[in-house]
Amino acid sequence: MIRRMIYQLRQTAARLVLIPLAALAALAALAPVGRAGAQAADIAKLQDEAVRHTREYLRINTTNPPGNEVETMRWFARILAQEGIPFDTATSAPGRGNIWARLKGGSQPALVLLHHMDVVPADPKYWSTDPFAAATTVVGKDSMIAGRGALDTKTLGVMELEAFLALHRSRAPLDRDVIFIATADEEAGGMYGAGWLVKNHPEAFKGAGMLLNEGGDGNIGDDGKVQVSIEVTQKTPLWLELTALGKPGHGSTPPPASAVNRLIRALDRLQSYEFAPRVVPAVRTYLAAIAPSAPAKWRDGFADPSKLIADRNTLIELQIEQPEIAGLLRNTCSITMLQASNKINVIPPEAHAQLDCRLLPDQDHDAFLREVAAAINDPGIKIETIIGFTAAVSSTDNPLYRAITEVVRKNYPAASIAPAVSTGFTDSHWFRDLGIASYGFGPFVIPPSDESGVHGNNERISIDNIRKGTAMMVDLVHSVATTKPVP
Repeated sequence: MIRRMIYQLRQTAARLVLIPLAALAALAALAPVGRAGAQAADIAKLQDEAVRHTREYLRINTTNPPGNEVETMRWFARILAQEGIPFDTATSAPGRGNIWARLKGGSQPALVLLHHMDVVPADPKYWSTDPFAAATTVVGKDSMIAGRGALDTKTLGVMELEAFLALHRSRAPLDRDVIFIATADEEAGGMYGAGWLVKNHPEAFKGAGMLLNEGGDGNIGDDGKVQVSIEVTQKTPLWLELTALGKPGHGSTPPPASAVNRLIRALDRLQSYEFAPRVVPAVRTYLAAIAPSAPAKWRDGFADPSKLIADRNTLIELQIEQPEIAGLLRNTCSITMLQASNKINVIPPEAHAQLDCRLLPDQDHDAFLREVAAAINDPGIKIETIIGFTAAVSSTDNPLYRAITEVVRKNYPAASIAPAVSTGFTDSHWFRDLGIASYGFGPFVIPPSDESGVHGNNERISIDNIRKGTAMMVDLVHSVATTKPVP
Protein backbone atom coordinates (compact mmCIF):
# COMPACT_ATOMS: atom_id res chain seq x y z
CA MET A 1 0.00 0.00 0.00
CA ILE A 2 2.80 2.34 0.97
CA ARG A 3 4.71 1.45 -2.18
CA ARG A 4 1.62 2.18 -4.25
CA MET A 5 1.13 5.54 -2.57
CA ILE A 6 4.79 6.41 -3.23
CA TYR A 7 4.33 5.42 -6.89
CA GLN A 8 1.21 7.56 -7.24
CA LEU A 9 2.98 10.52 -5.64
CA ARG A 10 5.85 10.10 -8.08
CA GLN A 11 3.44 9.98 -11.03
CA THR A 12 1.62 13.06 -9.74
CA ALA A 13 4.91 14.93 -9.35
CA ALA A 14 5.92 13.97 -12.86
CA ARG A 15 2.63 15.28 -14.21
CA LEU A 16 3.02 18.48 -12.19
CA VAL A 17 6.38 19.06 -13.89
CA LEU A 18 5.40 17.95 -17.38
CA ILE A 19 2.10 19.79 -17.63
CA PRO A 20 3.48 23.28 -16.85
CA LEU A 21 6.35 22.75 -19.30
CA ALA A 22 3.92 21.81 -22.04
CA ALA A 23 1.68 24.70 -21.14
CA LEU A 24 4.60 27.13 -21.19
CA ALA A 25 5.62 25.91 -24.62
CA ALA A 26 2.10 26.37 -25.91
CA LEU A 27 1.84 29.83 -24.38
CA ALA A 28 5.18 30.83 -25.85
CA ALA A 29 3.97 29.81 -29.29
CA LEU A 30 0.70 31.71 -28.89
CA ALA A 31 2.05 34.83 -27.16
CA PRO A 32 2.78 36.91 -30.28
CA VAL A 33 -0.66 36.16 -31.67
CA GLY A 34 -2.19 37.05 -28.33
CA ARG A 35 -0.43 40.43 -28.22
CA ALA A 36 -1.39 41.20 -31.81
CA GLY A 37 -4.94 40.15 -31.10
CA ALA A 38 -5.10 42.34 -27.99
CA GLN A 39 -3.67 45.27 -29.94
CA ALA A 40 -6.21 44.74 -32.72
CA ALA A 41 -8.99 44.55 -30.15
CA ASP A 42 -7.82 47.81 -28.54
CA ILE A 43 -7.77 49.57 -31.92
CA ALA A 44 -11.19 48.18 -32.80
CA LYS A 45 -12.53 49.51 -29.50
CA LEU A 46 -11.10 52.94 -30.24
CA GLN A 47 -12.58 52.84 -33.74
CA ASP A 48 -16.03 51.94 -32.42
CA GLU A 49 -15.69 54.72 -29.87
CA ALA A 50 -14.62 57.19 -32.57
CA VAL A 51 -17.72 56.47 -34.66
CA ARG A 52 -19.94 56.94 -31.61
CA HIS A 53 -18.14 60.12 -30.53
CA THR A 54 -18.36 61.53 -34.06
CA ARG A 55 -22.15 61.15 -34.05
CA GLU A 56 -22.43 62.75 -30.61
CA TYR A 57 -20.15 65.65 -31.53
CA LEU A 58 -21.90 66.41 -34.84
CA ARG A 59 -25.28 66.57 -33.09
CA ILE A 60 -24.19 69.57 -31.02
CA ASN A 61 -24.99 72.71 -33.01
CA THR A 62 -21.99 75.03 -32.84
CA THR A 63 -22.84 77.21 -35.84
CA ASN A 64 -20.72 80.36 -35.78
CA PRO A 65 -22.22 82.86 -35.25
CA PRO A 66 -23.07 82.53 -32.41
CA GLY A 67 -20.79 79.52 -31.81
CA ASN A 68 -22.13 78.03 -28.57
CA GLU A 69 -18.89 76.06 -28.21
CA VAL A 70 -19.44 75.94 -24.47
CA GLU A 71 -21.69 72.92 -25.11
CA THR A 72 -18.96 70.97 -26.90
CA MET A 73 -16.48 72.14 -24.27
CA ARG A 74 -18.69 70.48 -21.65
CA TRP A 75 -19.00 67.35 -23.80
CA PHE A 76 -15.20 67.02 -23.94
CA ALA A 77 -14.99 67.79 -20.22
CA ARG A 78 -17.27 64.86 -19.40
CA ILE A 79 -15.17 62.46 -21.48
CA LEU A 80 -11.88 63.63 -19.97
CA ALA A 81 -13.33 63.49 -16.44
CA GLN A 82 -14.53 59.93 -16.98
CA GLU A 83 -10.98 59.00 -18.03
CA GLY A 84 -9.46 60.70 -15.00
CA ILE A 85 -7.54 63.21 -17.12
CA PRO A 86 -7.13 66.71 -15.61
CA PHE A 87 -8.23 69.54 -17.90
CA ASP A 88 -8.80 73.29 -17.96
CA THR A 89 -11.58 75.31 -19.54
CA ALA A 90 -12.05 78.99 -20.29
CA THR A 91 -14.82 81.05 -21.83
CA SER A 92 -13.63 83.99 -23.90
CA ALA A 93 -17.17 85.42 -24.06
CA PRO A 94 -20.64 84.16 -23.11
CA GLY A 95 -21.11 80.79 -24.80
CA ARG A 96 -17.59 80.71 -26.29
CA GLY A 97 -15.83 77.76 -24.69
CA ASN A 98 -12.26 76.45 -24.99
CA ILE A 99 -10.75 73.35 -23.36
CA TRP A 100 -7.29 71.85 -23.04
CA ALA A 101 -5.65 68.87 -21.30
CA ARG A 102 -2.05 67.67 -20.96
CA LEU A 103 -0.41 64.27 -20.58
CA LYS A 104 2.95 64.75 -18.90
CA GLY A 105 6.06 63.27 -20.49
CA GLY A 106 9.77 63.80 -20.99
CA SER A 107 11.79 66.88 -21.83
CA GLN A 108 11.30 66.91 -25.61
CA PRO A 109 9.17 69.79 -27.01
CA ALA A 110 5.49 69.11 -26.44
CA LEU A 111 3.09 67.97 -29.16
CA VAL A 112 -0.21 69.84 -29.52
CA LEU A 113 -3.32 68.18 -30.99
CA LEU A 114 -5.50 71.11 -32.05
CA HIS A 115 -8.90 71.47 -33.68
CA HIS A 116 -11.79 73.93 -33.57
CA MET A 117 -15.30 73.21 -32.31
CA ASP A 118 -17.29 75.79 -34.28
CA VAL A 119 -18.81 75.20 -37.72
CA VAL A 120 -20.13 77.38 -40.53
CA PRO A 121 -23.89 77.79 -41.07
CA ALA A 122 -25.85 75.09 -42.89
CA ASP A 123 -29.19 75.80 -44.59
CA PRO A 124 -31.40 72.71 -44.03
CA LYS A 125 -33.38 73.30 -47.24
CA TYR A 126 -30.28 72.43 -49.28
CA TRP A 127 -29.47 69.30 -47.28
CA SER A 128 -30.86 65.80 -47.75
CA THR A 129 -30.85 65.30 -43.97
CA ASP A 130 -30.86 67.52 -40.89
CA PRO A 131 -27.35 69.08 -40.77
CA PHE A 132 -27.16 68.31 -37.05
CA ALA A 133 -28.72 64.85 -36.98
CA ALA A 134 -25.51 62.93 -37.83
CA ALA A 135 -27.66 60.72 -40.04
CA THR A 136 -26.26 57.67 -41.79
CA THR A 137 -26.46 57.85 -45.57
CA VAL A 138 -25.21 55.51 -48.26
CA VAL A 139 -23.21 56.89 -51.18
CA GLY A 140 -22.25 54.17 -53.62
CA LYS A 141 -20.87 51.39 -51.43
CA ASP A 142 -19.90 53.67 -48.55
CA SER A 143 -21.82 54.23 -45.34
CA MET A 144 -21.47 57.90 -44.49
CA ILE A 145 -22.22 60.10 -41.50
CA ALA A 146 -23.64 63.41 -42.67
CA GLY A 147 -23.43 66.55 -40.59
CA ARG A 148 -22.02 70.03 -40.52
CA GLY A 149 -18.47 69.70 -39.26
CA ALA A 150 -17.93 66.15 -40.52
CA LEU A 151 -14.95 67.37 -42.55
CA ASP A 152 -14.34 70.73 -40.90
CA THR A 153 -13.31 69.74 -38.36
CA LYS A 154 -15.13 67.73 -35.72
CA THR A 155 -14.18 64.28 -37.02
CA LEU A 156 -10.50 65.23 -36.94
CA GLY A 157 -11.03 66.38 -33.36
CA VAL A 158 -12.46 62.98 -32.46
CA MET A 159 -9.48 61.21 -34.01
CA GLU A 160 -7.11 63.40 -32.01
CA LEU A 161 -9.15 62.71 -28.87
CA GLU A 162 -8.97 58.94 -29.41
CA ALA A 163 -5.19 59.10 -29.88
CA PHE A 164 -4.93 61.17 -26.70
CA LEU A 165 -7.09 58.71 -24.75
CA ALA A 166 -5.12 55.76 -26.13
CA LEU A 167 -1.87 57.23 -24.81
CA HIS A 168 -3.44 57.82 -21.40
CA ARG A 169 -4.89 54.31 -21.20
CA SER A 170 -1.66 52.62 -22.29
CA ARG A 171 0.37 54.29 -19.53
CA ALA A 172 3.28 54.27 -21.97
CA PRO A 173 6.23 56.45 -20.89
CA LEU A 174 6.25 59.61 -23.01
CA ASP A 175 9.28 61.44 -24.37
CA ARG A 176 7.28 64.69 -24.46
CA ASP A 177 4.07 66.21 -23.15
CA VAL A 178 1.04 65.72 -25.37
CA ILE A 179 -1.59 68.48 -25.27
CA PHE A 180 -5.17 68.22 -26.50
CA ILE A 181 -6.78 71.60 -27.32
CA ALA A 182 -10.27 72.30 -28.69
CA THR A 183 -11.04 75.93 -29.45
CA ALA A 184 -13.86 78.26 -30.41
CA ASP A 185 -14.33 80.70 -33.28
CA GLU A 186 -11.89 79.50 -35.95
CA GLU A 187 -14.47 80.03 -38.66
CA ALA A 188 -14.62 83.75 -37.80
CA GLY A 189 -10.89 84.26 -37.30
CA GLY A 190 -10.19 82.69 -33.90
CA MET A 191 -10.38 85.88 -31.83
CA TYR A 192 -12.46 84.03 -29.21
CA GLY A 193 -10.54 80.79 -29.61
CA ALA A 194 -6.92 80.11 -30.54
CA GLY A 195 -6.02 83.79 -30.78
CA TRP A 196 -7.59 84.44 -27.38
CA LEU A 197 -5.74 81.47 -25.81
CA VAL A 198 -2.41 82.70 -27.19
CA LYS A 199 -3.00 86.05 -25.50
CA ASN A 200 -4.72 84.99 -22.28
CA HIS A 201 -3.72 81.38 -21.55
CA PRO A 202 -0.21 80.69 -22.88
CA GLU A 203 0.15 78.03 -20.18
CA ALA A 204 -2.18 75.85 -22.27
CA PHE A 205 0.57 75.18 -24.79
CA LYS A 206 3.65 75.92 -22.68
CA GLY A 207 6.71 74.04 -23.96
CA ALA A 208 5.09 73.16 -27.29
CA GLY A 209 7.35 72.65 -30.29
CA MET A 210 5.05 70.86 -32.73
CA LEU A 211 1.36 71.14 -33.56
CA LEU A 212 -1.06 69.00 -35.54
CA ASN A 213 -4.15 70.69 -36.96
CA GLU A 214 -6.53 70.72 -39.91
CA GLY A 215 -5.51 71.83 -43.39
CA GLY A 216 -4.37 68.70 -45.20
CA ASP A 217 -5.96 65.42 -46.23
CA GLY A 218 -5.98 62.80 -48.93
CA ASN A 219 -7.76 62.34 -52.22
CA ILE A 220 -7.54 60.21 -55.33
CA GLY A 221 -5.34 61.67 -58.07
CA ASP A 222 -6.03 61.54 -61.77
CA ASP A 223 -3.70 58.52 -61.95
CA GLY A 224 -5.91 56.62 -59.48
CA LYS A 225 -3.36 56.82 -56.67
CA VAL A 226 -3.82 58.30 -53.23
CA GLN A 227 -2.51 61.85 -52.98
CA VAL A 228 -1.87 63.24 -49.49
CA SER A 229 -1.28 66.90 -48.69
CA ILE A 230 0.44 68.05 -45.51
CA GLU A 231 -0.21 71.77 -45.06
CA VAL A 232 2.96 73.71 -44.16
CA THR A 233 1.82 77.25 -44.96
CA GLN A 234 -1.23 79.12 -46.22
CA LYS A 235 -2.40 82.21 -47.98
CA THR A 236 -3.10 84.85 -45.37
CA PRO A 237 -6.51 86.47 -44.98
CA LEU A 238 -6.86 90.22 -45.21
CA TRP A 239 -10.57 90.89 -44.73
CA LEU A 240 -11.59 94.40 -45.73
CA GLU A 241 -14.64 96.62 -45.39
CA LEU A 242 -15.36 99.32 -47.96
CA THR A 243 -17.62 102.20 -46.99
CA ALA A 244 -19.16 104.76 -49.37
CA LEU A 245 -21.01 107.88 -48.24
CA GLY A 246 -23.68 109.81 -50.12
CA LYS A 247 -26.71 112.05 -49.76
CA PRO A 248 -29.74 110.16 -48.47
CA GLY A 249 -33.19 110.61 -49.87
CA HIS A 250 -36.41 109.06 -51.14
CA GLY A 251 -36.19 106.21 -53.60
CA SER A 252 -38.61 107.98 -55.94
CA THR A 253 -36.17 110.83 -56.55
CA PRO A 254 -32.75 109.28 -57.24
CA PRO A 255 -29.80 111.69 -57.05
CA PRO A 256 -27.04 111.74 -59.69
CA ALA A 257 -24.79 110.01 -57.17
CA SER A 258 -25.51 107.96 -54.07
CA ALA A 259 -23.56 105.87 -51.61
CA VAL A 260 -24.82 102.68 -53.26
CA ASN A 261 -23.93 103.82 -56.77
CA ARG A 262 -20.50 104.92 -55.66
CA LEU A 263 -19.85 101.60 -53.96
CA ILE A 264 -21.05 99.61 -56.97
CA ARG A 265 -18.69 101.50 -59.27
CA ALA A 266 -15.79 100.83 -56.90
CA LEU A 267 -16.63 97.13 -56.66
CA ASP A 268 -16.96 96.83 -60.42
CA ARG A 269 -13.44 98.23 -60.85
CA LEU A 270 -12.09 95.83 -58.24
CA GLN A 271 -13.95 92.84 -59.65
CA SER A 272 -12.46 93.39 -63.10
CA TYR A 273 -8.97 94.07 -61.75
CA GLU A 274 -6.44 91.27 -62.18
CA PHE A 275 -3.77 90.86 -59.53
CA ALA A 276 -0.43 89.94 -61.09
CA PRO A 277 0.24 86.19 -61.07
CA ARG A 278 3.49 84.90 -59.62
CA VAL A 279 4.95 81.69 -58.20
CA VAL A 280 6.29 81.73 -54.63
CA PRO A 281 8.79 79.01 -53.57
CA ALA A 282 6.37 77.07 -51.34
CA VAL A 283 3.81 76.87 -54.15
CA ARG A 284 6.48 75.78 -56.65
CA THR A 285 7.48 72.93 -54.33
CA TYR A 286 3.87 71.90 -53.76
CA LEU A 287 2.90 71.85 -57.44
CA ALA A 288 6.01 69.88 -58.39
CA ALA A 289 5.09 67.26 -55.78
CA ILE A 290 1.53 66.79 -57.04
CA ALA A 291 2.33 67.08 -60.76
CA PRO A 292 2.59 63.30 -61.38
CA SER A 293 -0.98 62.79 -60.10
CA ALA A 294 -2.45 65.86 -61.78
CA PRO A 295 -4.77 65.68 -64.82
CA ALA A 296 -2.69 65.05 -67.92
CA LYS A 297 -3.36 68.48 -69.44
CA TRP A 298 -1.95 70.22 -66.36
CA ARG A 299 1.05 68.03 -65.48
CA ASP A 300 3.64 70.06 -67.40
CA GLY A 301 2.27 73.28 -65.97
CA PHE A 302 2.38 71.98 -62.40
CA ALA A 303 5.94 70.75 -62.93
CA ASP A 304 6.88 74.21 -64.24
CA PRO A 305 4.28 76.72 -63.01
CA SER A 306 5.92 79.57 -64.91
CA LYS A 307 4.05 78.08 -67.88
CA LEU A 308 0.75 78.53 -66.08
CA ILE A 309 1.23 82.23 -65.43
CA ALA A 310 2.75 83.06 -68.80
CA ASP A 311 -0.60 83.10 -70.61
CA ARG A 312 -3.77 84.84 -69.40
CA ASN A 313 -6.11 82.40 -71.14
CA THR A 314 -4.35 79.45 -69.50
CA LEU A 315 -4.86 81.05 -66.11
CA ILE A 316 -8.56 81.62 -66.81
CA GLU A 317 -8.96 77.98 -67.84
CA LEU A 318 -7.08 76.86 -64.74
CA GLN A 319 -9.38 78.96 -62.57
CA ILE A 320 -12.41 77.22 -64.06
CA GLU A 321 -11.04 73.67 -63.83
CA GLN A 322 -8.67 73.86 -60.84
CA PRO A 323 -9.70 76.94 -58.80
CA GLU A 324 -7.80 75.78 -55.71
CA ILE A 325 -4.57 75.76 -57.75
CA ALA A 326 -5.26 79.02 -59.55
CA GLY A 327 -5.77 80.67 -56.17
CA LEU A 328 -2.17 79.81 -55.23
CA LEU A 329 -0.75 81.80 -58.13
CA ARG A 330 -1.98 85.29 -57.26
CA ASN A 331 -3.56 87.41 -54.56
CA THR A 332 -7.36 87.30 -54.67
CA CYS A 333 -10.35 89.27 -53.40
CA SER A 334 -13.90 87.95 -53.24
CA ILE A 335 -16.83 90.33 -52.72
CA THR A 336 -18.88 88.42 -50.15
CA MET A 337 -21.11 90.80 -48.17
CA LEU A 338 -23.14 93.89 -49.11
CA GLN A 339 -25.15 96.23 -46.90
CA ALA A 340 -27.04 99.41 -47.70
CA SER A 341 -30.60 100.51 -47.01
CA ASN A 342 -32.91 98.51 -44.77
CA LYS A 343 -35.97 99.79 -46.64
CA ILE A 344 -36.68 99.58 -50.34
CA ASN A 345 -37.78 103.20 -50.79
CA VAL A 346 -34.93 104.81 -48.82
CA ILE A 347 -31.67 105.92 -50.41
CA PRO A 348 -29.17 105.30 -47.57
CA PRO A 349 -26.42 107.65 -46.43
CA GLU A 350 -23.95 104.75 -46.28
CA ALA A 351 -23.24 101.58 -48.24
CA HIS A 352 -20.83 98.85 -47.18
CA ALA A 353 -19.11 95.87 -48.75
CA GLN A 354 -16.90 93.25 -47.17
CA LEU A 355 -14.12 91.57 -49.09
CA ASP A 356 -12.42 88.26 -48.40
CA CYS A 357 -8.91 88.89 -49.72
CA ARG A 358 -6.30 86.13 -49.56
CA LEU A 359 -2.63 87.01 -49.97
CA LEU A 360 0.33 84.93 -51.02
CA PRO A 361 2.55 84.11 -48.03
CA ASP A 362 5.22 86.69 -48.86
CA GLN A 363 2.84 89.58 -49.63
CA ASP A 364 3.29 92.84 -47.70
CA HIS A 365 -0.09 93.98 -46.37
CA ASP A 366 0.46 97.72 -46.74
CA ALA A 367 1.58 97.33 -50.33
CA PHE A 368 -1.50 95.26 -51.07
CA LEU A 369 -3.83 97.87 -49.53
CA ARG A 370 -2.24 100.53 -51.74
CA GLU A 371 -2.88 98.31 -54.76
CA VAL A 372 -6.55 97.83 -53.80
CA ALA A 373 -6.99 101.58 -53.33
CA ALA A 374 -5.47 102.22 -56.75
CA ALA A 375 -7.74 99.62 -58.37
CA ILE A 376 -10.84 101.19 -56.78
CA ASN A 377 -9.61 104.64 -57.82
CA ASP A 378 -11.95 106.58 -55.53
CA PRO A 379 -10.42 108.43 -52.57
CA GLY A 380 -13.92 108.83 -51.15
CA ILE A 381 -14.20 105.10 -50.48
CA LYS A 382 -13.00 104.26 -46.98
CA ILE A 383 -11.01 101.01 -46.70
CA GLU A 384 -10.72 99.38 -43.28
CA THR A 385 -9.04 96.13 -42.25
CA ILE A 386 -11.24 93.64 -40.37
CA ILE A 387 -8.55 91.00 -39.84
CA GLY A 388 -5.08 90.53 -41.23
CA PHE A 389 -2.75 87.71 -40.25
CA THR A 390 0.94 87.10 -40.82
CA ALA A 391 2.34 84.14 -42.74
CA ALA A 392 5.02 81.59 -41.88
CA VAL A 393 6.22 78.32 -43.37
CA SER A 394 6.83 75.22 -41.25
CA SER A 395 9.87 73.19 -42.24
CA THR A 396 9.54 69.65 -43.54
CA ASP A 397 12.70 68.78 -41.57
CA ASN A 398 10.78 68.03 -38.41
CA PRO A 399 9.97 64.85 -36.42
CA LEU A 400 6.22 65.41 -36.75
CA TYR A 401 6.35 65.93 -40.53
CA ARG A 402 8.51 62.82 -40.92
CA ALA A 403 6.15 60.80 -38.72
CA ILE A 404 3.17 61.87 -40.85
CA THR A 405 4.91 60.70 -44.02
CA GLU A 406 5.81 57.39 -42.37
CA VAL A 407 2.26 56.62 -41.24
CA VAL A 408 0.94 57.54 -44.70
CA ARG A 409 3.49 55.27 -46.38
CA LYS A 410 2.57 52.44 -44.00
CA ASN A 411 -1.09 52.68 -44.93
CA TYR A 412 -0.82 53.84 -48.56
CA PRO A 413 2.56 52.64 -49.89
CA ALA A 414 2.04 54.09 -53.38
CA ALA A 415 0.72 57.48 -52.21
CA SER A 416 2.28 60.74 -53.29
CA ILE A 417 2.92 63.13 -50.41
CA ALA A 418 3.17 66.88 -50.86
CA PRO A 419 4.04 69.76 -48.50
CA ALA A 420 0.98 71.84 -49.30
CA VAL A 421 0.06 75.51 -49.42
CA SER A 422 -3.57 76.13 -48.46
CA THR A 423 -5.75 78.77 -50.08
CA GLY A 424 -7.74 78.91 -46.84
CA PHE A 425 -6.48 79.75 -43.38
CA THR A 426 -6.53 77.80 -40.14
CA ASP A 427 -5.63 78.49 -36.52
CA SER A 428 -2.10 77.22 -37.22
CA HIS A 429 -0.92 80.75 -38.02
CA TRP A 430 -1.34 81.79 -34.37
CA PHE A 431 1.20 79.15 -33.36
CA ARG A 432 3.58 79.54 -36.30
CA ASP A 433 3.93 83.15 -35.19
CA LEU A 434 5.31 81.76 -31.91
CA GLY A 435 7.82 79.51 -33.67
CA ILE A 436 5.81 76.30 -33.16
CA ALA A 437 6.11 74.04 -36.21
CA SER A 438 2.52 73.45 -37.30
CA TYR A 439 1.14 71.01 -39.85
CA GLY A 440 -2.27 70.43 -41.34
CA PHE A 441 -3.08 66.75 -41.75
CA GLY A 442 -6.29 64.75 -41.79
CA PRO A 443 -5.82 60.96 -41.93
CA PHE A 444 -8.63 60.28 -44.37
CA VAL A 445 -8.99 59.94 -48.12
CA ILE A 446 -11.95 61.61 -49.82
CA PRO A 447 -13.01 59.83 -53.04
CA PRO A 448 -13.64 61.97 -56.13
CA SER A 449 -17.27 60.79 -56.19
CA ASP A 450 -17.95 62.59 -52.90
CA GLU A 451 -18.60 66.19 -53.86
CA SER A 452 -20.07 67.40 -50.56
CA GLY A 453 -16.84 69.08 -49.51
CA VAL A 454 -15.80 71.39 -46.70
CA HIS A 455 -18.54 73.98 -46.05
CA GLY A 456 -20.68 72.29 -48.70
CA ASN A 457 -24.22 70.96 -48.61
CA ASN A 458 -24.54 67.40 -47.22
CA GLU A 459 -21.05 67.55 -45.69
CA ARG A 460 -20.18 63.98 -44.73
CA ILE A 461 -17.47 61.44 -44.05
CA SER A 462 -17.46 57.66 -44.48
CA ILE A 463 -17.42 55.36 -41.49
CA ASP A 464 -14.47 53.57 -43.10
CA ASN A 465 -12.57 56.87 -43.10
CA ILE A 466 -13.35 57.38 -39.43
CA ARG A 467 -12.14 53.91 -38.52
CA LYS A 468 -8.97 53.91 -40.61
CA GLY A 469 -8.21 57.54 -39.75
CA THR A 470 -8.48 56.79 -36.05
CA ALA A 471 -6.00 53.90 -36.33
CA MET A 472 -3.62 56.11 -38.31
CA MET A 473 -3.88 58.96 -35.80
CA VAL A 474 -3.24 56.63 -32.85
CA ASP A 475 -0.15 55.27 -34.62
CA LEU A 476 1.07 58.75 -35.56
CA VAL A 477 0.70 60.31 -32.11
CA HIS A 478 2.22 57.29 -30.37
CA SER A 479 5.25 57.33 -32.68
CA VAL A 480 5.88 61.03 -32.04
CA ALA A 481 5.20 60.96 -28.30
CA THR A 482 7.29 57.92 -27.39
CA THR A 483 10.05 55.78 -28.83
CA LYS A 484 8.49 52.68 -27.28
CA PRO A 485 6.64 50.30 -29.62
CA VAL A 486 2.84 50.38 -29.57
CA PRO A 487 1.79 48.04 -26.70
